[in-house]
Amino acid sequence: MLITGDKDEIRALAQSWRTSGERVGLVPTMGALHEGHLSLVRRSKAACARTVVTIFVNPTQFGPGEDLSKYPRTLENDCAMLEAEGVDAVFAPPDGSMYLQGHASWVLVERLTAGLCGASRPTHFRGVTTIVSKLFNIIQPHEAFFGQKDYQQAAVIRRMTLDLDMPVSITVGPIVREADGLAMSSRNRFLSGEQRQAAGILYRALCEVCTLAEKGTPLEDCLEHLRAAILSQPLAELDYAAIVDADSLEPVKDLSRPAVAALAVRFGPTRLIDNMLLPPGRTGDS
Repeated sequence: MLITGDKDEIRALAQSWRTSGERVGLVPTMGALHEGHLSLVRRSKAACARTVVTIFVNPTQFGPGEDLSKYPRTLENDCAMLEAEGVDAVFAPPDGSMYLQGHASWVLVERLTAGLCGASRPTHFRGVTTIVSKLFNIIQPHEAFFGQKDYQQAAVIRRMTLDLDMPVSITVGPIVREADGLAMSSRNRFLSGEQRQAAGILYRALCEVCTLAEKGTPLEDCLEHLRAAILSQPLAELDYAAIVDADSLEPVKDLSRPAVAALAVRFGPTRLIDNMLLPPGRTGDS
């Protein structure tokens, strides 16, 4: 397995694979890998002849006061895990190499970035779309793999590739969860024991809302239940709870189209996100 931080080296390697007719898959990450990331690696290996994993803690998607300096960096362990999975190459550019001095170009996706995480993190998705577009330009994968846990991010990237005619297929893998349902996240390691136990409320609340919707509960009442369930946990600080259209991410009042219930909740300084799909036509008409 090649491990490199050199843009020209990974570009040349990926180009050689494409020239040989091999399908190239890309799994972009910020490292601190867990089973959720590895599930995407396996999807890539099943669909593509070659798989590249990128590891880069992208500074431009962190806002003022967020956890950039504390974000876990475990490159050696990450690479060992990826080699065991049979990954072909890891691109781990050093800090400062992806944004040259005087960097002034950004990729912006409007509308989809206005709500949910974008409401409290207004510069976050600008950083995400810019770094992902740079990785696409360097590696030029046929297919890129993202996780459903970051639902809004996946929707934004899919929109970006469509609008900008990027020849990359976007595949979204399902959320991988701990035994109690908590979505796997690199940030889970920052939770204290008490916070970790309390964080189980996210999955329980989403399951309860899904059950209520299936029973025909109006979505306004479902949303109120979702918020109340989170706020019933004293350690939880609610950033947002929403039920939105699965494509446009606009708030919905019924389930005539696919929808998603989405959450962002803080436990101390640690911000966690989660979501659950609500298929159309089941219930929830108000």
